[in-house]
Amino acid sequence: MNGAIDIQGLEFSYPDGRKVLHGVDLEITAGERVAILGPNGAGKTTLALHLNGILQPKAGTITVCGVPVEEDHYREVRRLVGLVFQDTNDQLFMPTVREDVAFGPANLGLKDEALDQRVDAALEVVSGTEFANRPPHHLSGGEKRRAALATVLSMDPEVLVFDEPTSGLDPAGRRELILTLADLSMTQLVITHDLPLALELCPRSVIMNGGLVVADVPTSDLLDTPDLLADNRLELPYGFDRSGGASGT
Repeated sequence: MNGAIDIQGLEFSYPDGRKVLHGVDLEITAGERVAILGPNGAGKTTLALHLNGILQPKAGTITVCGVPVEEDHYREVRRLVGLVFQDTNDQLFMPTVREDVAFGPANLGLKDEALDQRVDAALEVVSGTEFANRPPHHLSGGEKRRAALATVLSMDPEVLVFDEPTSGLDPAGRRELILTLADLSMTQLVITHDLPLALELCPRSVIMNGGLVVADVPTSDLLDTPDLLADNRLELPYGFDRSGGASGT
């Protein structure tokens, strides 16, 4: 099924011997929006970097859209899985935003009108047409985040993985990004410490701690589990309106 993710027994250690993932099992259905929550060092970003082969597991298997995430399939997997890094400077390196958005599909062989159409479509999704010809370092934090998202969307992925999407954004930039993500129909994994974001955007939440999945619940249920939140260093901001929440997939 397009957009589906299946992770079984995933283990990973960094070269210094530090083991970060201790047998992660996770299945995600096509079209789901799932928050990956947990404290610093829980293994959230390490897990994400396995989904398109940036990191290779010490044990276990991953398939995305039925394709094994293995060296022989990396080219296909990296088209299927779009990863938006927390630091937008890792993705925005060309003289203009438009050139950044064109970089990936051009490397896939798109050119001329087909390339222009792909770039225009990605920029339109993120409301980025107005800054398409500007240098990335002239953008605001919210604009940079949307531009980085456009570089991924231009690859036409089945799965979007977003690492700390609201980090450093002001309220207006945060709202614009949430609205953009809510309109996307692809499978989404949102790695975040932002519990209100998870409640608003993701009907399902997976909590990681110590390199393991320790909870997998409807996000709305987290409001009624203060001990689970406290054990995993998650908290709602003071005065948060508990009447909101995510809907749909």
